[in-house]
Amino acid sequence: MKKIELYPLVFAPVYKDLMWGGKMLGPVLGRDLPKTELPIGESWEIVDREDDMSIVSAGELKGKSISELISEYGKELMGDKFEGDRFPLLVKIIDAGKRLSLQVHPNEAACEIIGGTAEPKTEMWYIIDVEKDAKIIAGLKSGVKEEEFKTDMSSTDVEKHLQVFDAKKRDSYFIQASKIHAIGAGNLLLEIQQNSDTTYRVSDWGRVDDKGNSRELHVEKALQCIDFNDDEGGMIDWDGKEIAERKLVDNCPFFKVDELTIIGDKLIAVSADSFQMITPIDNTITIETSDSKIVLKKGTTCLIPANTKIYRLESKSKTIVIKASL
Repeated sequence: MKKIELYPLVFAPVYKDLMWGGKMLGPVLGRDLPKTELPIGESWEIVDREDDMSIVSAGELKGKSISELISEYGKELMGDKFEGDRFPLLVKIIDAGKRLSLQVHPNEAACEIIGGTAEPKTEMWYIIDVEKDAKIIAGLKSGVKEEEFKTDMSSTDVEKHLQVFDAKKRDSYFIQASKIHAIGAGNLLLEIQQNSDTTYRVSDWGRVDDKGNSRELHVEKALQCIDFNDDEGGMIDWDGKEIAERKLVDNCPFFKVDELTIIGDKLIAVSADSFQMITPIDNTITIETSDSKIVLKKGTTCLIPANTKIYRLESKSKTIVIKASL
């Protein structure tokens, strides 16, 4: 039986209802969200995990899981850089109605110490939209000592040790593993990260659920992860000038991310080294290859196979697009 030719792939989102979920995802991105007991906090756009799996939503490969595609197509889909047997990244839209917990993720060295199911997790955020007074917490202030941080961890005094930024549309942050961070209320953002679900909560700001129960904290593990010598805030510098292509993450071993400004149309080459992921931020775009054409709504991520060679992005109006690869 002849193998189906690969084409730009879109997957059904995996929604997560969470106590801190917001109300921006539906209205801003035009999503028809499922009715859930708690608000939707995350939409996992591309995921390859045992308990959560992306399923192709259109075309001849509709109904196939991303795991099945990797098994069948291998480097035709993933590119020559790919090693392993599962998709190496996880792409999310995060809708924060309330401030997320203060948290940290482990790097490879911390995972070796902690053991068990710990997985390294470096991530980046791109802010799609914000509500008034939204904040981002990213990194420790300069000169913070481990002992004084430990003393204040269990109280609101912990905030005096943290770098806090006013959240603005189109700002982006690189959150390397070991950097303490929190997404503030009123942020809708795109997150691109290593394929990991390991998070250690330092503080949940004293919150409890409707039964009076607080969420578990992971203080000891978190302290094994935090780099107290890192006082970089994580915000990616931008002078506000409009350019056709802005590099956001270029020196990370796990992923590369660019911001494109599309006016009319643009041809993009695909290296045999890696697949690409395309996410329009503020308008619908069309993705066209030599034998396929799809319309991609804003906030939706499309996986461009590594064997595509070249494709065209087209938009009727100026559109910001995030492009990611290995």
